[in-house]
Amino acid sequence: MEGESTESDGVVEATGPGDPRWWTLRRAQSFKPVSYACPLCSLQLHAMTDHVLLTPEGDSERRRHAHAACVRVARAKGRLPSRAEWEVTQPRAPGRLERLFGRSR
Repeated sequence: MEGESTESDGVVEATGPGDPRWWTLRRAQSFKPVSYACPLCSLQLHAMTDHVLLTPEGDSERRRHAHAACVRVARAKGRLPSRAEWEVTQPRAPGRLERLFGRSR
C-alpha cells in the first residue's frame, strides 16, 4: 500500500509517492535531556549521544534524528542519497546549441 513503511534487515524504508528524492545529513549532538525515536530502526535515541540529523530534500520542518550506525547502513545500501548523488541520476538539460539547433540524435 502507498505511504506505508516496510522493514527489511532491521531498517525501516518509506514507500510511496511522497518519498524524498535526496537527503541532507549532518552530525548532531545536544546537551538537552531529550530522546527521539530513530526513523530507521525505531529504537530510542538520546540527544546527548553523537547522532545524525536527516533532512529530506532540505525541508527542515521534516528533519529527523537517527543513530549514526543506522545511517551508515542505510547509506551503504543506497537508501539515503545526497543531493549530489541524486542529481547525477537525473537527465541532463539540453545545452544552448542543442536548444537552438535541435537534437541531432
